[in-house]
Amino acid sequence: MGKLHRATSVLTTAVLALTLAACTDDRPTAEDAARTLAEGLARLDVGQSAFTSLESTEVTDQLAAITEGFAPEAPAVTVAGVEETGEDSATATLDYVWDLDDTDQDWTYSTTADLTRVEDAWQTAWEPDVFVPNLLPDEKLTLTSVPGDRGDITGAGGEVIVTQRPVIRVGIDKTRVPEEQHAASARALATLLELDPAAYEQQVAGAGADAFVVAVVLRDDATRTVTDAQIDAVPGALRQADTLELAPTRTFARELLGGVGEATEELVEQSDGAVRAGDITGLGGLQLQHNAQLAGTPGLEVNAAPVDAPQTPTQRLFAKPAVDGEDLATTLDPRLQSLGEQVLAEEPSASSIVALRPSTGEILAAANGPGSEGLQTALLGQYPPGSTFKIATSLALLRKGFTPESPTECTEEVTVDGRTFNNASTYPAQFLGTIPLLETFAQSCNTGFISARDRISQSDLEKAATDLGIGVEASIGTPAFFGAVPTEAEGTAHAAAMIGQGEVLVSPLSLATMAASVGNGARVTPTLLAPGEPTELDTGSESAAASQAPTDDASAPAPTDPAAPEAAEPSAFTAAESATLKTLMAAVVAQGGAQLLRDVPGGPVLAKTGTAEFGSETPPRTHAWVVALQGDLAVAVFVEEGELGSTSGGPLMQAFLTGAAS
Repeated sequence: MGKLHRATSVLTTAVLALTLAACTDDRPTAEDAARTLAEGLARLDVGQSAFTSLESTEVTDQLAAITEGFAPEAPAVTVAGVEETGEDSATATLDYVWDLDDTDQDWTYSTTADLTRVEDAWQTAWEPDVFVPNLLPDEKLTLTSVPGDRGDITGAGGEVIVTQRPVIRVGIDKTRVPEEQHAASARALATLLELDPAAYEQQVAGAGADAFVVAVVLRDDATRTVTDAQIDAVPGALRQADTLELAPTRTFARELLGGVGEATEELVEQSDGAVRAGDITGLGGLQLQHNAQLAGTPGLEVNAAPVDAPQTPTQRLFAKPAVDGEDLATTLDPRLQSLGEQVLAEEPSASSIVALRPSTGEILAAANGPGSEGLQTALLGQYPPGSTFKIATSLALLRKGFTPESPTECTEEVTVDGRTFNNASTYPAQFLGTIPLLETFAQSCNTGFISARDRISQSDLEKAATDLGIGVEASIGTPAFFGAVPTEAEGTAHAAAMIGQGEVLVSPLSLATMAASVGNGARVTPTLLAPGEPTELDTGSESAAASQAPTDDASAPAPTDPAAPEAAEPSAFTAAESATLKTLMAAVVAQGGAQLLRDVPGGPVLAKTGTAEFGSETPPRTHAWVVALQGDLAVAVFVEEGELGSTSGGPLMQAFLTGAAS
């Protein structure tokens, strides 16, 4: 009986011990508490954790304040280890990884958290440095993008076009003048700078009490007309010296080059996180289209700053150096570009001059006049070419057996399917009747070309234009319109196409390319970027370029995406055909509508003028065109609201070629 009692007692004790052990194992461990804390910190919501002196909601609120506006994502947080420091205490080591940008270099660090078991729960001793080393109460994280040195844009021969140039930022420093003087100073400075006084006064009033409110950024060179003394005479006015990526002048190739400044909201949205608010970036043209190359890779700085003064950092926590941008080499000739802009300076309507080197296809100038009002007329304009297209029509006729001596019927008018076509009102009567193709071309007889419409099909006409480069897409490093000629047209549509009207559309670039092909004796592919430069555009820049495209036709083709041009069929254009077209173009200068180019210095000039009707008015409005060849230079001149090509475009071409030869 005693043995049985002792056995029963031992069994009971063992069962009780196992039961107690099971209860102890069910309690959360320090590892469990550390893991829950890490998961909460990674969500920026620690509602599942307990803290020694704060409610979990208070800690979550602190995390929100610390990270407000800091990074697109919360950190990844893992438990590196837990070390017991006593029966009811432990220290957890937490590893943090912040993905701050799209590079492989992340911000990583470790912190420790002291854990204490109170009854059956583990509590964390909370301080901000559990989240970020050395972070103090009432501090937050700030992220600053640090740009590298931006690459320059260079031209022919490596000549620097866009580089850092001195500027001054002019504005009102509200700390330098009593509050009651803010409005008067703002209006006085705006008047001096020729800005809207009311708008700038409102801008100053809406800025913070300690703000420097920039009114304008001025080039600090000989072109500045507002003096330091005039600025300093305005109470509270301040001048800040700085540099900006600028071209030689304010207007130099502005539509092509674009500008540099703080990213717009639209660019930030289109960049998929690559560009943040406040970043310095390209704002248009090549600066935007090749921003990744020019800007390089911006660096980053993570700083701690007071919650109520985030612009005043107290300590740097992490830094990643910037990678400087690379130069972008173009084929632009700065002298010819400036010359083109000077020639167009007094033209009130949209206008452009495009110059190419036929032997290489290099674009030497793409100038737009002030009447273009910021639109990229030179490269993106879409207009009927008028009689300049007779170069392509003549090529199609040559391929059907015509020669410069072949007779054509140049009548006062010709009727096709009920539509009457006429010559220009100034057409010389002595050249009516049966005249050779050379004279028809030189005098630009519309009816003579239309009368030959049955000798070539629309497909023949389109093929001739394509062989000269019209409608042939190319990767030039910026969006461009290369022209469009329908492959099918009959009746009046085909007749109109014979003289560059109807559905035929070109840009000044595509007409310059046509002229260059004649000069080269083979089809020319235009290029704007030097060999070795990437022609692909940065994401989002195509839509901005499309908004710069002027056109007569709302349904006109979209500008080419230069990243993906379609392969063109090989050109059948020959040197013999080129020689004949040069003969025809020489006659335009010798005896036709471009005789004013005979005395241009330098080698012989070959040319073709053109006038294209548009609009529904009577009489119709007209575009004026001239294309010319002189040595290894091909030029197209365009005036949107001109008279005749010879009278509106001719003097501009004369001035450009004369300046180019000097």
